[in-house]
Amino acid sequence: MKNKLLATLVLCLAATPAWAADTLKIAITGPFSGGSAPMGTSMRDGAKLAIHEINQAGGVSVADKKLVIDVLERDDEAKNERGALIGQELASMDDLSGVIGTVNTGVVLAGDKYLQEKGITKIITPAAGSASMTQWSKAGVTDLSIFRFAAHDGIQTAMVVEEAIRRNFTKVALFHDATNYGVSGRDDLLEQVKKQGNKLEIVATEKFNIGDKDMTAQLMRAKTSSAQAILIWGIGPELAAVANGMAKMGMKVPLIGGWPLSMSNFIENAGKNGNGSLMPQTFIEEPFTPKAAQFIESYHKLYNVARIPSPVSAAQGYDAVQIFVAAVRQAQSTDSRKIKKALENLKEPVAGVIASWKHPYQPWNPADVQTHEAFRQEHAVMGMVQDGRVVFANEGDRKKLAGH
Repeated sequence: MKNKLLATLVLCLAATPAWAADTLKIAITGPFSGGSAPMGTSMRDGAKLAIHEINQAGGVSVADKKLVIDVLERDDEAKNERGALIGQELASMDDLSGVIGTVNTGVVLAGDKYLQEKGITKIITPAAGSASMTQWSKAGVTDLSIFRFAAHDGIQTAMVVEEAIRRNFTKVALFHDATNYGVSGRDDLLEQVKKQGNKLEIVATEKFNIGDKDMTAQLMRAKTSSAQAILIWGIGPELAAVANGMAKMGMKVPLIGGWPLSMSNFIENAGKNGNGSLMPQTFIEEPFTPKAAQFIESYHKLYNVARIPSPVSAAQGYDAVQIFVAAVRQAQSTDSRKIKKALENLKEPVAGVIASWKHPYQPWNPADVQTHEAFRQEHAVMGMVQDGRVVFANEGDRKKLAGH
């Protein structure tokens, strides 16, 4: 009996290193349930599509071995406390090479500190709230393992304000939800209005909570203030409640806001009332390049859908994996700290569906958060809701995205 137990133990010990040595372990986190799920599931599925293609092609070449990517999924439910628990769990794993994901700014703030403490490399996508990265510069962190792959709020709010000015609006209302993302976006919008010469007068600033369905009071104040447009920052189906409330009141002004206006739960719940809504996008579900066409076709086929719930999230998840894997190849290691160093100095361009990424990150400089931000304003265009889909708001933007 004793010899049998010993033999079993030896087999177990022998099996574990062999499994670990041939595997690249990556965690994907995000809200795969709840109001933010269209973003979370799309990001996850875009990332898993990239992983599927890489594994099908033989895996990742590291030190004369072909590593199969092993995925660990964690649903944070868009809850900050869940984000903290997941961050602690992942930080305790010695064989984890990196983390990709997180949609909600509050979840990022709750969980990423544990990954940073352990030096685990993470690429945030698609969370766009400015605080996700500025928290590290404010804290004076000198060696950061956190990167972001999304058009952050600074980029998006600049485009939203520019669009309102371009349409000759002078009076606008500002609506935002009460989440970290909404409050951060409100502050960024106000800052952009100042930066762009105070050409817009904010005639009403209104807040709403997650779960609110009746926006009559907020909309009435905006209407009586003669707002010509509503600049809006939110993350869930409450955006549709605003659009539907406007229709009931006969309030025919456009919604111009952050990229969540492209989410399926806005488009489906708002229906025709969502038509004309404008938002920055880093990817449009149209075959504007051969790479985009292939990605859309593969996504539809693999997940048996006719439309991606959040095309931006899916494309960013896909490209984030490609960039992370490029860093693994360059580092020739599954060690998270070595991957981080490679990410800061990628030597070869990475062909993504959004762009060909040439040196997207630089060594961390706490005085310049853009050193760990991949996106610049040239990577984003204005999208518009039209009959259940997001299309290019301006024909010139199609050429702009295709040019990357």
